[in-house]
Order: sequence, then C-alpha cells, then structure tokens
Amino acid sequence: MSATDHESDNEKKSEGASNEAVAELLVHAKCELGEGATWCTRSGRLYWTDIEGKRLACYDANASGEKHVTWDMPERLACFALCEDERTLLLGLESRLAFFDLETGAIDTIVEVEPGVPTRLNDGRCDRQGRFVFGTKYEAEPMQAIGGFYRLNHDLTLERLPLPAPAISNSIAFSPDGSTMYYCDSPTREIRACDYGADGTIANQRTFAVLTDETGVPDGSTVDAEGGLWNAQWGGERVVRYGADGLETGRVKIPTAQPSCVTLGGALLDTLYVTSARAEMDEAMLEREPHAGGVFAVRISRVGLAEPLFQGRRRA
Repeated sequence: MSATDHESDNEKKSEGASNEAVAELLVHAKCELGEGATWCTRSGRLYWTDIEGKRLACYDANASGEKHVTWDMPERLACFALCEDERTLLLGLESRLAFFDLETGAIDTIVEVEPGVPTRLNDGRCDRQGRFVFGTKYEAEPMQAIGGFYRLNHDLTLERLPLPAPAISNSIAFSPDGSTMYYCDSPTREIRACDYGADGTIANQRTFAVLTDETGVPDGSTVDAEGGLWNAQWGGERVVRYGADGLETGRVKIPTAQPSCVTLGGALLDTLYVTSARAEMDEAMLEREPHAGGVFAVRISRVGLAEPLFQGRRRA
C-alpha cells in the first residue's frame, strides 16, 4: 500500500438543480483512467479505481495521517462494490471477479468472465438486493458490440442478463426502489432503462435519455434519493442530472474534458464526487488541463442514497 499527496477539500455549494454548478479539485490523483467512484457511509471514505494505473484508491478527509491512499492491483481494476464485511471489497478485475481484503491485500478469485474473448470488465454497481451487476468492454479494433451485462448473485453464481451486447458498457444504476435498471452502450450516446424485478427478471427495455450536446458520451452514473440519474459525460466536461422521466433537470461543469464516474457522498450525502481521466490526452491538452485525472467535488441541492452492499459471501 502506498500513499500520495492530496489537494485540500474544495467543495462548492450549488445554487440549485436548475443552475450550473462548477466542481472543484478534491484530489490531484493524476489517474490515467479514473472510474468507479463509490462513497462508503460506514467509514466516510471515497473509493475509486485508476483502471489503467492498476490501482484502487481511497480518500478519507477524517484520517489523522495520509488522506489519499492507494493499493496496487495485479491487473486492471474496472469496478468494485462494498461488502457486508467492512474490510472486504468485491473486485471487478479485467478478467475476473474476486474478493479483496483491505487490511491484508489478499485476493480470492470467484469466477473468470468472458475467458478467451477480447473484452474486459467495465462498469458495475450493486442492485438494491445486494447482487453485483456489471458489464464488459470490447478491447480490440475495430470496436464491436460483443460484450455483455452480467449479475453475480448472492450464492456467487454468475448469469448473463438478457440485454443487448454492448461495445462499452456503462451507466449501470438502479432507481431508489430498485424496480428500474439504467445502463448504456456508450458509443450509442443513449442511456437505456428496463424494468428490474426483485427476483432479477428484466422486461420493458426502452430509451431513457439521448445525449443532444455535440460532445460527450454517457459514462458512469448514480441515482439520488428523488430518483434522479446523475451521469458523467466523457468528452463533454459535464455531469448531467435527468429526472425519473428522462428529462434533463440540471448539470455540473467539470473543469476537465473526461469526467468518468459519479457518486453522492459526504456527511449529508449532498456532495457529488466525480472521477476523471488523462488517457488519450496529449501534452498540449494536459498543459491546458493540469488536473485531468483528478477527483472533483461539488455540493448540490439533492441528497444521495447509501451504496448497496454486496450480500454474497466467500465459499467455505
């Protein structure tokens, strides 16, 4: 485990959902591909991953020592989930799912995903029943929609969901009551929704929102307590909030081109945290955006929900 310096906690209160707020730098993380923003209400910590840097990261504003801590991973870490056991995370590594002990660093593989296919894991979140839902990303050229969406159940069985194959899975999130699942295939510039039963059944797949700006594609999402979906839009320098009806209700400006994932956290769950990336940026772009790859924060006029915990347990 290694530690790095961090920026001071800069959080700015927005004037309301209808006005555009501006996020400020929280951690000068320099992530190649920051993703997976997740707030832990039990510990008061913000977790995220640098996929290409093969690192899990944590920021703890209440820590007496180093506030920004990282763990090296054996391969790219695409997504993860909090578990019932506070010292354990469920990892979505590039090729497999595994349990990770935050104290010892031990990794216990659960299952490989799409072996022999040129894909890796990408976005993932727990549903309201504590099952881990995730998707994959095609890793070769030209881009092809041959990935999948999957669910890791409580008994650690893995099932493929009956959703169209994506090229780049993203925007996985669930309504407050768990009855709606959101997801996307980023290149389509469309966020989709489906009815999601407590028993895991899926029905009524439909378009939820279509990006109308000239720039940006949908990336990671989270849902607030009112049912609004907050979506980071890669290449668009923004996070957009959509009401449960799919209509835009507000946006936050991110001072870098590639915001990648969002979560709502802080003591009152009213701080929007946003990861970003330096990947695909040349030297000139990095000079203009020195904080690219950082983690940004802004206080908003909405509150979030506690992140669901993965309910599965290690096999005996």
